[in-house]
Amino acid sequence: MSSMIISTEPATGVEIWRGAPGDAGAEVAAAREAWPEWAAHSLAFRIEALRRFANEVRSREQAFADLIARETGKPFWEARTEIASVIAKVEISANAYLERTPSRKVEAALGSKVAVRHKPHGVLAVLGPYNFPAHLPNGHIVPALIAGNAVVFKPSEKTPATGAMLVECLHAAGIPEGVVRLLIGGPAEGKALAAQEGIDGLLFTGSAGAGMALHRQFAETPHKILALELGGNNPIVAWDVADLDTAATMIVQSAYLSAGQRCTAARRLIVEDGAEGPLVEAIVKLIDRIIVDHPHADPQPFMGPLIDVAAADHLQERYLDLMMKGARPIRRLDRPWEERPYLTPALIDVTDVKDRADEELFGPVLQMIRVKDFDAAIDEANATRFGLAASLIGGSPQLYDKYWANVRAGVINWNKPTNGAPSNAPFGGVGMSGNHRPSAFYAADYCAYPVTSSESEVARAAIAQGLRDPVSDLTPTD
Repeated sequence: MSSMIISTEPATGVEIWRGAPGDAGAEVAAAREAWPEWAAHSLAFRIEALRRFANEVRSREQAFADLIARETGKPFWEARTEIASVIAKVEISANAYLERTPSRKVEAALGSKVAVRHKPHGVLAVLGPYNFPAHLPNGHIVPALIAGNAVVFKPSEKTPATGAMLVECLHAAGIPEGVVRLLIGGPAEGKALAAQEGIDGLLFTGSAGAGMALHRQFAETPHKILALELGGNNPIVAWDVADLDTAATMIVQSAYLSAGQRCTAARRLIVEDGAEGPLVEAIVKLIDRIIVDHPHADPQPFMGPLIDVAAADHLQERYLDLMMKGARPIRRLDRPWEERPYLTPALIDVTDVKDRADEELFGPVLQMIRVKDFDAAIDEANATRFGLAASLIGGSPQLYDKYWANVRAGVINWNKPTNGAPSNAPFGGVGMSGNHRPSAFYAADYCAYPVTSSESEVARAAIAQGLRDPVSDLTPTD
């Protein structure tokens, strides 16, 4: 069992929450007991309960956003957008469930019917990340509850206070405590939850390494649903750009929103060799205007700190490794306050680095690669095991068609940032970015399973072939 879980503000180091680790087995047992009654309620009943939850979150909007900002370090304005996403998720999920899992009946032979309905899996475990500690787990929890599942939710050990408030809002809305259980803990509790025989599936958002471990763990339990939403080494290609300032804005948004702590953040900027100068100049001018400060600073910052000192130390190590291998800094990754995890946005040219690691650098580091032509740009975009997000900035419709057709990713944008995926569309990746269980609008697909029924009000049966004639089987009496 983990020791006491303590949450501190990344910006200041001040403790804001602490709690004892929970017992995975006990939480699953409680959810298992409560699940049948919740599943027996009508869909309308469950949706109405989730609408009350949305209103409960709305009533706590300021306090909830303040907690997220303090616990993650993200600017207060950004935390408010996360709360807005939590609220909006309910109606989006209700519409998605009705569209993705409709009940239907079609006529069959002899007056019978073929019916298709959906059932919940049962008890689903949800493991949440720290970068969007309310929105991302909520994106699993709400669809799971609408479908009729019970949930055991373990938030990241780095953001337990946000997880606790999310569950508190669910319970305050009248969703039974047994139906949504909160498991506080660290990696040990997460592993214990994933290993429980009493869960019917696990919904995970996090790193590719953890996702691979879960995939191996679930290899011998194909009867359990496993939905993995993992990271990316995402490319953004800038080609034949007409509006340099707009392109620079989209690139900066893609790379540095949330201090680069988004799975959809652009990690690699791919440009035409020899033509990149004006664009790079526009990007640098914007980078130099970025405010890096604590979440409630005035004026509001564009970036806050990383989640903790360990994360900042790791990113600096990876940055220095690239420098040692020949990368050229255009804007350095600096640490304004050594004792806190603040980092400045970095832009580095890694064109001449021969053995770049294909990894997700989870922070404000954008690597630029110069290529000779557009075919090489596509090759470079695909030079990754991941496949979450990709964007093309500039170019013609024909060029975008070529990009869309050849780039491997689950989210492919044109003249839009790599991040900020819409919730009313599916969200997921290929390769090391997921296991073909897209979330957002398609979350309903992994929260319920289809049941096909052949039905008739009157029993009719006949065997047309393969039986002896009953008359010929009679034995003569004389």
